[in-house]
Amino acid sequence: MVIKKIKLINFRNYKNLNLKFSDGINIIIGNNAQGKTNILESIYTLALTKSYRTTNDFNLIRTGQEKFIITGDIKVDKVPKKMSIELYNNKKMVKINDNIVRKISDYIGNLVVILSSPEDLNIIKGSPIERRNFLNIEISQKSNIYLKKYNEFNKLLKMRNDYLKLLYTNSIGDYSYLDILTNNLIEREIEIYKYRNDYINDINKYLETIYYDLSDLNSLKMKYITNIDLNEFSDQEIRKQLENKYKKNLQREITLGMTLYGPHRDDFQLIIDNEDIKIYGSQGQQKLAFIALKFAEIKIFEEKSNIKPIILLDDIFSELDKRRKNNLIKYINSDYQTIITSNDIKGINKKIINNAKIFKIYNNSVIEEGGKDGRKDK
Repeated sequence: MVIKKIKLINFRNYKNLNLKFSDGINIIIGNNAQGKTNILESIYTLALTKSYRTTNDFNLIRTGQEKFIITGDIKVDKVPKKMSIELYNNKKMVKINDNIVRKISDYIGNLVVILSSPEDLNIIKGSPIERRNFLNIEISQKSNIYLKKYNEFNKLLKMRNDYLKLLYTNSIGDYSYLDILTNNLIEREIEIYKYRNDYINDINKYLETIYYDLSDLNSLKMKYITNIDLNEFSDQEIRKQLENKYKKNLQREITLGMTLYGPHRDDFQLIIDNEDIKIYGSQGQQKLAFIALKFAEIKIFEEKSNIKPIILLDDIFSELDKRRKNNLIKYINSDYQTIITSNDIKGINKKIINNAKIFKIYNNSVIEEGGKDGRKDK
C-alpha cells in the first residue's frame, strides 16, 4: 500500500499543494511552523477522516477560507484508487474513486497509516478517554466490523442512558424496554471486549522485542484494564459479568442516569518491570515505548492482513541520543513507504538519506532538494 500523490486545497497553511511521493522513504525538511507536520496530518486525515492534532475540524481549514479538500492517489496491490475528503459548511464528505461513501465504516481501512508523533505522549499521560480513542482508531483500521459494532454500541449506549434518566423521573416507566436495550448493548460489548483483547495480545507478541531493540531495556507489555472483572474473554464470561453488574447496580445507574459498566470505561497501561510507564517512566522511555507500539502494529498488519501500512514519522529523532537513533534506524527501510519530517537532515543517518526522496519546505512552498527517488515506483 502506497500513496502516490496528494493534493491539498486550503488545508492548514497550504492554499494549493501537489506532492508526488516515492514508494520508499520520503523526508520532509523544514524549520518549525513551516508546515511539515501539516503534510503528515493531511495524509492521516485522508485515511481516518479526522486529525490527530485537533478535535475541531474547522482548525484544518486555511484561514479566511470556507472549506478544505484533500485528494490522494493510492495504490494497493498494484491497483490504483482515488480517495478524497472535503469539509464544507459543517459537512464532511468522503469519496472513493469519485463515489460518495455514506458510511465511515466503509471508508476507513482503504488507506492504512501508522503514525508516530510527539502527540503520542499525550496518549500515555492523558486520560483513559484518549487511550480508548487510540484503541478504537487502531483497531478500526484493521477491521471495519469493529468500527460498525462500536458505532452501534455508542447509539445503544446513548439510548440506554436516556432511558435511565427517564426512569428516574417517571417511576412507572417500562423496565422491559430497558432490558431490551441492555441485552442489545451487551451483544455489542462482547464483540468490543474481544476485539480489544485480541489486539493487545497481538501487540504483546512483538512489543517487548522491539522495545529492547530500540532502548536496550526489557519487559515492556501492554495491559488491558477493563472495568468489569474478566477471567477470560469468552462470550459466556463477558455476558455473565455484564449482566451481573447491570442487575446489581440498576438503581444506582437510574439515579445517576448513566451506564456505569462496559467498554466505554476501559483503559490500558504500558508496563515496564511491573510498573505503569505513565507514572514511573521517563519521557524518553515513554516516547520509545510508543514508537515500539507503533512498529508492533506494523507487524500485526502484515501478519493478519498481509498489508504494509504507510508509516508516518513526525520529528521521530528528536530527544533521542545517538545510540537510540541508530537502534531506530534499522526499523526504517524502503520495504515500507515511510514519510519522515525533520528540522534538518543532520540528525538523519546517511544510509536513510541516500535512499530517500527529499523535500524542503520554505514559505509555504515545497521543493525537491535532492537525494534519490527512493525505491522504484511499483
